[in-house]
Amino acid sequence: MTEEKLSFQADVSKVLDIVVNSLYSHNEIFLRELISNAADACDKLRYSALLHPELAKGRSFEIILKPDKEKNELTIQDNGIGMNKEDLIHHLGTIAHSGSAEFVKNLTGDNQKDINLIGQFGVGFYSAFMVADKVTVLTKKAGEEKGWIWESDGKGTFTLNETNNAPNGTSITLHLKKGFEEYVDPIRLRTIVRQYSDHISIPIALDISGKKEIINTASALWTRPKSEITEEQYRDFYRHITHNFDEPWMTVHFKAEGVIEYTGLLFIPGTPPINLFQPDQKETLNLYVNKVFISNEVEELLPHFLRFIRGVIDTTELPLNVSREMLQHTPVLAKIKKGIIKRLLTELKKRSEQKEDYEKFWDNFGIVFKEGLYEDREHEKDIASLCRFHSTKSEQLTSFAEYVARMPKEQKNIYYITGDDLSILRNNPQLEGFTSRGIEVLLLTDPIDEFWPQVYMSYEGYSIKSITHPDSDINNIKSIEELSGEAIEESLQKVLIAKCKELLKDEVCDVVITDRLNKSPVALIAGQGQMSIHLERLMKMHGQQQAFSSSRILEINPRHPVIKKLAQSIFDKKDMQKVQDAIWILYDQARSIEGEPLKDPAGFANRINSFLEQGL
Repeated sequence: MTEEKLSFQADVSKVLDIVVNSLYSHNEIFLRELISNAADACDKLRYSALLHPELAKGRSFEIILKPDKEKNELTIQDNGIGMNKEDLIHHLGTIAHSGSAEFVKNLTGDNQKDINLIGQFGVGFYSAFMVADKVTVLTKKAGEEKGWIWESDGKGTFTLNETNNAPNGTSITLHLKKGFEEYVDPIRLRTIVRQYSDHISIPIALDISGKKEIINTASALWTRPKSEITEEQYRDFYRHITHNFDEPWMTVHFKAEGVIEYTGLLFIPGTPPINLFQPDQKETLNLYVNKVFISNEVEELLPHFLRFIRGVIDTTELPLNVSREMLQHTPVLAKIKKGIIKRLLTELKKRSEQKEDYEKFWDNFGIVFKEGLYEDREHEKDIASLCRFHSTKSEQLTSFAEYVARMPKEQKNIYYITGDDLSILRNNPQLEGFTSRGIEVLLLTDPIDEFWPQVYMSYEGYSIKSITHPDSDINNIKSIEELSGEAIEESLQKVLIAKCKELLKDEVCDVVITDRLNKSPVALIAGQGQMSIHLERLMKMHGQQQAFSSSRILEINPRHPVIKKLAQSIFDKKDMQKVQDAIWILYDQARSIEGEPLKDPAGFANRINSFLEQGL
């Protein structure tokens, strides 16, 4: 067969340039990545052999490192599942996940952080070009006769040749660049393997002139007693399964015994995974049966709100040849899932007592964890106790329990407001009536905050209510601040309301006098039974322009000086245009404060200019 010369996918060429030229300070990670890929290949063949024993007949799985000082080459060889032509093009010629655009977008300029992206974006193989000016891959897929040679200098193209001399599995030879001779030094190789790959369950052998030496412990870490495992070993195993270089924020190692027996080694990452918000994310936990890898895409093991968890579950309760269909329907996994949730919530409760430390977790994963209030009715009480929020009474995050402990005796509800930006929310005029009465309001800025209060509606008997709805009645609570000025008389209120309704009939469903405002003249709230202004904006951003159109109520503060002057001018026909302009300005002001765009920016500007001209 003639040699084929192919170009990398355009994204790959860009990523190669970034990997080779930007991440040299951690160039030893290439070995971790290639060993991890080799271990995955062995796991895949071992699993395939459960259904097709002939594929792995006579094989004892191993990974071999062969340094050659004379040629300045390093070979990483495995006897796993191998690759055919299509696999080589797909896995080594393209990036299967998000591509270079997303890769570049997530670069921070900090090598320690950027190095995490290597594994998270599925570009681990390309890290070989940090130390090699040419990479040769010799491989044969299990069950096939043809072998293949893949070769590239990492500069935009690669070649493919058919061969009859390929070994079982995959052999990757790195032709090292000048200055990287350390990677043919046996002492250096031992150090790297013990640091990054010691707990891979497949033996890693160092082959020096035909003499093999096993240089990793080759034991499944999760099967060992906790008392025998150091923090460094937990950390290295975490880095092995996540391909990250951060520290795990929490490690949970346990063995469940009883009706169903299983072992878990779970980690909460120190930084959010790149794919945390990708809707097609499938990676969850690594499922093993009697230390045999089955799958890392068993969605039935974790609820969606804990999708940031990484780790291993090993059970004896499933057959080794369990199929994907069986995994989706077996009650065993449902029971394991329930046990995992309970264990994690218990450990999080203990950790939450360390307030500053827990805030790090919340900053990283709170936006996802709160989804549990919406999704998991069985554990909602425990989930709620672990939730943290910004509020009007504390610069630090607060819990429901802390909120309730600070409530005035007369207060019967827990109040919140939603929006896009914390600093803007803190200045929202709708807070004024609550602040003047000493009532704390939770400030919620995540999209999920619009949904979970519709399901989780009370905490410890206190209803959870939005302050942007008319039923958030606070009149029974005495004000602790003196309200500014006397209200306009009732007859003027009625006239002003009638005029506002006449002008704004196509914009609002009602205009009302309120005592919930203190310093602002007007504010918009949602109509009874209507979605909040923030939620409607979110829906429109997702193309739901018409289906979610809601009505609004304009609230008027009868004590505000502007409102008083406006009411007094309403009977003077000479000032009628000025009155109308003022009402429209106040309405646009209320919209603007809520983050809504002006419907008529030019009209708003003209009215403002007219008032400025008269004032100056």
